Amino acid sequence: MTNLRKKLPPLTALTAFEAAARLASFTRAAAELGVTQAAVSRQIHLLEEDFGFPLFRRLHRRIELTEKGRLLATATGDAFGLIADTVAELRAERRDDELAISATISFSHFWLLPRIAVFSRAFPDVKLRIITQDAMASIDADEVDLAIRYGTGIWPDGHAELLFEDDIFPICSAEYAQSHDPIRTPQDLIAHPLISSDIGDPTWTGWDEWLAAFSIKAPKKGRGLRCSFYSEAIYAAMNGQGIALGWHRLVADLLQQNRLVRLTDASIRTRAAYFVVVPARKRSKDSVRQFIEWLRSVSLQPLVQSDP
Repeated sequence: MTNLRKKLPPLTALTAFEAAARLASFTRAAAELGVTQAAVSRQIHLLEEDFGFPLFRRLHRRIELTEKGRLLATATGDAFGLIADTVAELRAERRDDELAISATISFSHFWLLPRIAVFSRAFPDVKLRIITQDAMASIDADEVDLAIRYGTGIWPDGHAELLFEDDIFPICSAEYAQSHDPIRTPQDLIAHPLISSDIGDPTWTGWDEWLAAFSIKAPKKGRGLRCSFYSEAIYAAMNGQGIALGWHRLVADLLQQNRLVRLTDASIRTRAAYFVVVPARKRSKDSVRQFIEWLRSVSLQPLVQSDP
């Protein structure tokens, strides 16, 4: 084994050869490896010089393995494949004790993170990783074990299980409510700055849809703040910038803490719902099942009452 390194040609050259042989192209091999076509050609030329015979026939606009080139291609393909499979198994073992959860910014900030310590106390051996982003992460990828999504429950990359639907009503800071005339009806809202969020999801409910449910047309040129994310709209409302729409499940803790207050007794039901989604083509860990059972139990707990 001590002389193994001396017996083998440079790994860089073998990597270039394996890619070129598999793809039957120096150009495609260069694109895969992220180098120039000239760099691939140079590495294979060095390999051929080391062996003392050609590995490819350079034909018009294509290359073709020689007989000895095919022998080397089979060996390198098998060897690199074995290494790749072993590395994948080792990485999978490393991740067995880690549970990677994907969720939107607002769901993570206002619902998941305030409750996650309960799960960690119940399952202290599970190492959690929260992937927070509003762009939908693919759960077919290795880095995500499950996702919590808002929508219709139909996604091509996984199996969805309903967590809960929600109710939507207007909210603002206690200071804002106290410093203005009482807001008792949906009609009263349009005289105030209405904070909105630019959500691309067609199932998300904005002010136009919410007010239309009460036969009220939203003002064309509202004075309210427009935010890129729903979480920003909630923080703006807490800071007295105006009135936002509150998803009851997301703002229940803030209502209990009196950081937000509900306005009017009017509310509408969401058209979509929150789901937990697991990959369709991926081995499920014990921690995934444990987390889903915990989600079920927490989602069944009664919500904080939000008196208008």
